[in-house]
Amino acid sequence: MEQVARFPNTPVQFTERRSTERRSTEGHGTEGEGTEGLHWNIQALYGAVEEGLGAALRSAPGLCSVGIDSWAVDYALLRGGRMLGVPYHYRDARSARGVELVHAVADGAELFARNGLQHLDFNTVFQLAAERESGFLDLADRLLLLPDLLAYWLTGWARTEATNASTTGLLSVADRTWDTELMERLGYPPGLFADLVDPGERIGPLTAGVAGRIGADRDRVQVTAVGSHDTASAVAAVPFETPDAAYISSGTWSLVGLELDAPVLTAQARAANFTNEGGVDGRVRFLRNVSGLWLLSESVRTWRDADRRPGTDGGGADLQELLDEAEKVEREVPVFDAADERFVPPGDMPARIRDWCEERGVRPPGSRAEVVRSILESLAAAYARTIDTAEELSGRKARTVHVVGGGSQNALLCRLTARRTGRRVVAGPVEATAIGNLLVQARAAGLVSPEATLEDLRTIVRASFPVTVYEP
Repeated sequence: MEQVARFPNTPVQFTERRSTERRSTEGHGTEGEGTEGLHWNIQALYGAVEEGLGAALRSAPGLCSVGIDSWAVDYALLRGGRMLGVPYHYRDARSARGVELVHAVADGAELFARNGLQHLDFNTVFQLAAERESGFLDLADRLLLLPDLLAYWLTGWARTEATNASTTGLLSVADRTWDTELMERLGYPPGLFADLVDPGERIGPLTAGVAGRIGADRDRVQVTAVGSHDTASAVAAVPFETPDAAYISSGTWSLVGLELDAPVLTAQARAANFTNEGGVDGRVRFLRNVSGLWLLSESVRTWRDADRRPGTDGGGADLQELLDEAEKVEREVPVFDAADERFVPPGDMPARIRDWCEERGVRPPGSRAEVVRSILESLAAAYARTIDTAEELSGRKARTVHVVGGGSQNALLCRLTARRTGRRVVAGPVEATAIGNLLVQARAAGLVSPEATLEDLRTIVRASFPVTVYEP
């Protein structure tokens, strides 16, 4: 596997008017300063995708397939094939209002029975309620999740990939089809939602325009559906040797859970806020979203911003140096609740951790190294609780914990996870999402036997990528 292009993903904020703000008496715009909306810079991301594909073709002229994965739940609205507005970021505050609106129609227990999902304020089902209240939903005739939007722009074919659809709250957990009855009750026209495709199905060839811009043979290059929810692709590449293992897909979020053949829809699973999301080859990702390295990256960003202010000496916010110093911390640091809602929006995480501790009469971490150690201890403790609960709810034992993604490179986090879970931790591969994406494409293209099972694909992963083992 060769990386040929990489690009930043920086959300944008700009002032906008919410539906609750009054129109001015003159009819020219709205009163007040409006609200800061948080959005994805999707046009810049698409431009980077085309540039990356051009680089890939120059590196590998025989390229035959492209697969797209991204984060879940977020979407674009279209009318007549044109995008309306700029897609919202799931951390935008409007989702809280959406929860109120949806729960007035279907409460949490009913939603879990229908979709099997843990409650997250930003699930698509709640975002769309806020969209509908604003009147914006009425303008749209198509909704596409973001990886499906990119595939649409590349091919002209509008499809929704099933693993990502399972995160919307609008897919039936019973038969993995769109829940049109729930859509109608909530006022979401079922016709907005595109036909479903499974990982491994072909979406279509590149358009003539795209092929011309990137130098591709459009008759050769196909866009193929993969586990377009990045965690679905990552879990497909977890190098399980036996089924008695848990996984942690560790990045901005930590997705902690088990791979099962059937969903767990008990009241206890709902109370524990577990989710049943779709996986590659019909598997179920039984997991809970746990806050992840977002806490660390936001802390480092805060410190770097502070170090750039006049009168400061700069430095002191190099991540590797902070991790090395955190390893040496001897004072006991607080273990805080990484799932607290205050840690979801962007902002000053060290200050929020301090506030959480002071509210409970706990000594907050002092130095930056102590803050880093506190974050990693808290994440490891959350992983241990989640794995124990997953075992209890599913009846499946987890004797080994596989950590994939960026967090697998964080040796201190992996050691703390082994210590707090009391289980052997197998770390790697780092680029599990890309590997799972590629293997699903390879099977669809016949480069791997079309009859290969998910276990066969994982055998390839084990043979191709080294791992690091941490004993408890």
